[in-house]
Formats: sequence, structure tokens, C-alpha cells
Amino acid sequence: MYLPALAAICFFIFYPFLNGIKISFTNWNGFSQTYDYVGFKQYSRMLKDPDTWLVVKNTLLYGIGSTVLQNVIGLGYALLLNQSIRFKNFTRTVVYLPVIISPLIMGYIFYFFFAFQGGALNDLLVFLGLDKINALADPKLNIWLIVFVNTFQFVGIAMIIYLAGLQSISKDYYEAVQIDGASSFQQFKNITLPMLMPSITINMVINIIGGLKLFDVIISLTGGGPGYASQSMSTFMYDLYFNRQDAGYAATQGVFMAIIILILSLAALVYFKRKEIEA
Repeated sequence: MYLPALAAICFFIFYPFLNGIKISFTNWNGFSQTYDYVGFKQYSRMLKDPDTWLVVKNTLLYGIGSTVLQNVIGLGYALLLNQSIRFKNFTRTVVYLPVIISPLIMGYIFYFFFAFQGGALNDLLVFLGLDKINALADPKLNIWLIVFVNTFQFVGIAMIIYLAGLQSISKDYYEAVQIDGASSFQQFKNITLPMLMPSITINMVINIIGGLKLFDVIISLTGGGPGYASQSMSTFMYDLYFNRQDAGYAATQGVFMAIIILILSLAALVYFKRKEIEA
């Protein structure tokens, strides 16, 4: 019964990953029929390459920034929409709707919003009598715009997971502490937050992995530019493989990226699982 699933996992995940490790020890250009094994030369090159550390820094900003924002905003939405308020179902649908749109399309939607020429943001600034800004070409700003767009698109997933967690908490707990006069903050701190730890664990791991492998939004919003200013490790790999015909080095970057994702996601999983036990 499990053999077809196991075979699919081996064929689509393990084989490409192991083949990527093999290619990372070569000088393959991605197209020729032959290549030479160069040992750890590509790994040595990667550690000395200043572009490596720039894209690693950007990748960590995308991963950590998106994770923090998606969890804080997603929890806020869930707490609000768990109450008896008007238009609750409509608001849930609106918040979740961006999730079903392709990240590439979402990036292009915001590209036309932030664009210097003809963008809605600059039209609004001009209407208000202010100077136009070239937000997508500003290295200090475009990284955070990418974090914002990624958060806007996927905060609905965090909201749904937190809503499911909130609705699984028995009202008996709240009724018991209300008799003792506990404030709303004390109820949140001593009941809601500890009982939500399994939901926090799931959201943290999902968001970290999603943010660290971010690709589509970057390509459509900034193309990784200006220069390499907003490149992530995944877009850097794409550039190395398809634009610079340097597949061996691209595979080395891919292995490094997989190691970073594995370490951070496992660290988050272990840390928050321990919090679940303590709670």
C-alpha cells in the first residue's frame, strides 16, 4: 500500500537530491555530455565568494522576517475572527484568498503597484503632492517589500491553523479562571498561548521552510536586483545554472541551502516541541 508513495518520494525527492550532491563535486556547465570531478573545489569557491554571504543574509531575512510577521499577524487575525463579530466568514475568505493565487502572479500584481513609472503607489504620492519613490530599485527597501508580499500572500495559512487551534480549546478552562477574576491578558497568557503551542510549532516550521526557499515573488518583483541586492539562494542558483552555465557551482549552492533549511527547521521543531511539553 505504501510502496507507490515510497517510490514517488525516492524518485522525485531523494534521487534529485543525491544527484545534486554528485553534481556539486563537478565542473558541469549544465548542457554538455561530459564533466570532470573537481573534489571540494566548488565548496572552497563558495565559501570565498562574497555573493554567497550576501544571498545567505537575504535568505535568512526572507525566512525569519516572513515567519515572524506571518505568525504575529496570523494569530491576531485568528483571535479576532474567533470572536462573534459581523462579516466573520467574509473576512476569513478575504484573508485566505491570496493563498490560492500563484506566487508569481502575486509578485507581478505588487510589481505594478510599486513600479516607479505608472505604479499605483507613486500615482497616489503624486496626487498627495509628494515625491515619487523607486522602491523596487532601492536595496534597503526592496528586501522588506518582498517579505511584505510573501507575508500578505501566506498569512491566511497561519490564520487557519491558529483558528483550528483556538476552536479546540475547551471553554471550561476560561470559565474556571473567570470565576477567579483573571483578566483577558492573563487568560491569553496562561490558557490560550500554552494550548496553542502545537499550532505555533506547525506554523513556525512551515513558515521558515517557505520563507527560506522563496523564489517566485523575488523573480517577479525585483528579478533579484539591482545587481544581487535582493537575490536569495534559490534565485542565485537559478542565475548560476541558466544564465552563467555554471551547474556544478549551482548544485553546491543548492546543497548549502538544503543544509541551512534542515538545520533551522529542525531547530525550530525541537525548540517548540519542548515548549509544548512544558506547557
